[in-house]
Amino acid sequence: METKPQEEKKKGIFKKLKEATDDKEEQLAILSTFVRLGILIWSGGILTLAYVDLPPAFQIPKQDLDPTFIASVFTGVLATFGVQTAKKGAMKDGGGGGITKADLKELIDAAKETAPSQVIRVEQAPLVISAVEPDGNKNNKSSS
Repeated sequence: METKPQEEKKKGIFKKLKEATDDKEEQLAILSTFVRLGILIWSGGILTLAYVDLPPAFQIPKQDLDPTFIASVFTGVLATFGVQTAKKGAMKDGGGGGITKADLKELIDAAKETAPSQVIRVEQAPLVISAVEPDGNKNNKSSS
């Protein structure tokens, strides 16, 4: 009876993951998520150390480094989770991309005037569309 609890304690994270999911793709997806989370935490910690002065009691020296690479890694990993960052200039006027709702409406109205279009919806298949001359044009060409 004592051997079973010891065997359960010896199981690592990878063995537990392997037992929890049978599909190899699911295992790789979970592992990929954990790796991305690790990189996110690491880069967030490095960025924090670059901008924050810690008290001398921690005995961690001030980190004088250029945080641009770490910031790009941080934003890249955030993007893999679906989080998009915005620049300060893009947030002006309440628009995400620098275009307001009024500007968009004006562009749509201008496009309607310059290039009118018509949408035809066909609900029956099969449909063949081909270029064929009308019968009247064939007769006119053959008689001349």
